[in-house]
Amino acid sequence: MPEENVKVAVRVRPFNSRETTRNAVAIISMPTSQQTEIKDPSNLKAEPKKFAFDFSYWSHDGYTEGADGYLSPKSPKYADQKKVFDDLGLGVLENAWKGYNCSLFAYGQTGSGKSYSMVGYGSNKGIVPLACEELFKGIDQKRKTADKDDDFQVTLSMLEIYNEQVRDLLTTKAPGKGGLKVRQHPSKGFVVETLTTASVGSYAQIENKINEGTRNRTVASTNMNATSSRAHTIVAITFVQKQKNDAGQNMTKTSIINLVDLAGSERADSTGATGDRLKEGSAINQSLSTLGNCIKALADQSMGKKKVMVPFRDSVLTKLLQNALGGNSKTVMIAALSPADINYEETLSTLRFADRAKAIRTSAVINESPTDKLIRELREENLRLMEMLKTGGAAAVGAAAGAAGADSSQEVEEMKRQMEEQMAANQKELEEMKKSYEQRMKESQAESVGMLEAEKKKAAERKVTPHFWNLSEDPALTAMIIHFCREGTAKVGNKNASPAPEILMNGLSIQKEHAVVTNKKGVVSIKSLSGSKITVNSKVVVGDTELHHNDRVIFGPNHLYVFHHPQDEAKQIKAGKTVETPTYDSVQQELAKESGLMDNNSTKSKDDLLLQETLIQMLPMVSEANAMSEEMDKKVKFDICLVSPRARGLTEGPTEVMVKMKNLMNGNYWLLNRNDFINRKYLMQEMYQSYMEGDSDWDKPKEEDPFWEPHTTPVLIGVAHIFMQSIAYLIDMDESMVIMDLKGKDVGHLLIELIPCDAKWNTLKEDVFVDDPKELKNKALNFKFIIKGARGIPANFEKTHCSYKIYLDDKPTKTEEIKASINADYKHERKVNFKSVTDQLIKYLSEDSVTVELWGQQKEDGAKTGLAAGNTRDLMQREKSSLGASGAPGAAGNSLSPAAAKSTAPSAEQLAKQIQEKIAKAKAKGMKSVPIEEIESTLASLTGAPAPPAAKNAKGAAANKGTSRACILQ
Repeated sequence: MPEENVKVAVRVRPFNSRETTRNAVAIISMPTSQQTEIKDPSNLKAEPKKFAFDFSYWSHDGYTEGADGYLSPKSPKYADQKKVFDDLGLGVLENAWKGYNCSLFAYGQTGSGKSYSMVGYGSNKGIVPLACEELFKGIDQKRKTADKDDDFQVTLSMLEIYNEQVRDLLTTKAPGKGGLKVRQHPSKGFVVETLTTASVGSYAQIENKINEGTRNRTVASTNMNATSSRAHTIVAITFVQKQKNDAGQNMTKTSIINLVDLAGSERADSTGATGDRLKEGSAINQSLSTLGNCIKALADQSMGKKKVMVPFRDSVLTKLLQNALGGNSKTVMIAALSPADINYEETLSTLRFADRAKAIRTSAVINESPTDKLIRELREENLRLMEMLKTGGAAAVGAAAGAAGADSSQEVEEMKRQMEEQMAANQKELEEMKKSYEQRMKESQAESVGMLEAEKKKAAERKVTPHFWNLSEDPALTAMIIHFCREGTAKVGNKNASPAPEILMNGLSIQKEHAVVTNKKGVVSIKSLSGSKITVNSKVVVGDTELHHNDRVIFGPNHLYVFHHPQDEAKQIKAGKTVETPTYDSVQQELAKESGLMDNNSTKSKDDLLLQETLIQMLPMVSEANAMSEEMDKKVKFDICLVSPRARGLTEGPTEVMVKMKNLMNGNYWLLNRNDFINRKYLMQEMYQSYMEGDSDWDKPKEEDPFWEPHTTPVLIGVAHIFMQSIAYLIDMDESMVIMDLKGKDVGHLLIELIPCDAKWNTLKEDVFVDDPKELKNKALNFKFIIKGARGIPANFEKTHCSYKIYLDDKPTKTEEIKASINADYKHERKVNFKSVTDQLIKYLSEDSVTVELWGQQKEDGAKTGLAAGNTRDLMQREKSSLGASGAPGAAGNSLSPAAAKSTAPSAEQLAKQIQEKIAKAKAKGMKSVPIEEIESTLASLTGAPAPPAAKNAKGAAANKGTSRACILQ
């Protein structure tokens, strides 16, 4: 069989309205139609990284929008939907007519434009609708000249893979535990058992079926608290042609067109961060990582490497895509790219993935056989299986199982079950082959006519009746669920309510009687029941709350809806108001602002924009984690924490989003970085799914429980910033420095001493100093960095140690770990030697600081907070009351805003400037020293901490013990 490479195209999607707020800088360029370049935004002067593909499409700008909304080229480099279809879609269509299997992949991070290329929107139709329309046009043309017995059939199936489980999206029936079974067919490869296939006669019917599947997907993901961006969707269109060949023999030609929308590629290889004990990750991410492994192995094979095993069997996704990736298929991959600089890492990762994929080779064959032969082979296979089951019984099955390597009675029974299921599938296929296209269409239309009528009725009612429509992170799932608010009263509740509620919602934290919605002569209001969680426009509902057009309503932690009121909308338009439809991002921004995690500043730096995007992603995740903890009574609470670069020991950089995980029983807490938390959150979802399915073993052992962390895990208590300016002047310092936690709160004091020394490590005499640090250039510099101890450490820590880096240290220096609850004596001394002082070192000593981190191991019984009695919901409520939290979903309560996070510690420039001003004033007055109290007040005003108590200096100078020695002036 002839081999050919997978065709790979990359495409930058059209301009996105979100980018007006991102101030995005384009980092992608396409010098030719086959070349793509990407620049590192942190080093724009460097040479760009270059990639070559079959097609490189620039669709970001250079277009004009017609009256019908179609984006047509204004610039020669702009690639419109027709261009992409002509290059890629026509090839898929031609191969389908020839009888080849075809596969079309869309890969890229969420929001990068995968759906735009595959499906499109409005008049900008994508490859799928254009190919299907052309396919049915071709069928209609063929039928005009076809023989009586000629037949053309098109069927469609749609499935979703989430958490390594397969769900049929063309049925509302929930699959059994573990999802639909995937088995291996002798000639077809891996197939999904009992998957619904629907006959279709036009693209309109395909579109209706895909919409039906999308709606079912939305309901299922909401019910099971699934993350839609982590699911893969496969739409399979099977095109069968039955015609006579030149010899007059009835032939059947079959082509399967797989349209694969892969999960968002972001975090696919980073969610299991190396620092977390649960770094193995969850099954949710397994399929994408396995896909990457398969593509790498296939690329290695194509490069001539031998003994390379392709791990197709390691995930459900790669099993089902085995033919598309390395077998009987003509395959096209579209890699969707974001041009924005803030997405540089993800875009580069996508380009590298696509670059590996282009090396894969497949061997496609025309799937054509005599119709009679196909029927005969199916009958013969069924007879063979029946013979084994009936005459040979368990012995025959056992022999077959032994040949296959099965060695237990359970495996033998499983093989027997598979034989029976294969017989049933074969029989069904036989019956389907005997049916004419007209028969199948009649059956399919009978099933869908009622559904189509209901959809028409719903669309008409939406124009006149107030209703809620769902808002999802995935635009394809938005507005798929509609709940009407008809005249009168309607209860909102879950499936366990009796009688059944008028507005049925299932899923995380939805109560049996959750809310009541009242429509009285067009005035609609909502009221929470049984203390259930509802927010309207980020405000917690208290009592009856009137709803207005485009209000954002959240039921529980994550059931997000927009309220649509046709009459209210008409009034607003008549009054001249601008009516903007809320988006998922705008709602998350609203929540972040309400919780104090974002400000209203319209001018944002690149770091601010990255922080904003991270918060939009993390807020709903934290809210859902808390809801799962509450429902499963795990007695753990999660909060967003914003950590400034200075708190992490950096002089500059972005504010980092972390998640504080707190044990409500004893007050112990841990800080999880973003990736570790996301990984845990997926594991929580797996646990919650088992809990909802009623599994007796849903609760995991401690070591596997994402809600548990051992008390021995080190925790960052706080940081102290030790400014090195005294060493720059060869003046010793004996100081009690404030230790601040990540919220800027004083959690103790660190006793520090800096002592300039000579070459033999003797302390320099008092009269040895420099007027200007530049005098140190090209000279040797020696000093001792001493951490004497810490005072006032929180009482819930039983062991503590310090960690720090000086100047260009690669690895941190650590003090000895001390067993002490409140006061610890580290007695740590480090001798620091620089053989020749450089300008860079002088700048560092004059302006920068050493960040000393205080780490601790918490006591097993924690701080004994007194909150331990009660369930998780009670404990959370008590803590919220004690902290005075705002109550907004996902609010951190006591977390810092971005502005506050950036100012948790003073900058070196601020300190240096203020101290230099003090020195200048003292010189002007003829003073020989600056009073200690003035230096203390400067430090206190900048750090926000009170000055430490005074005592005598060990050297007997006019200074206080525990504070810095007075600056000696000339």
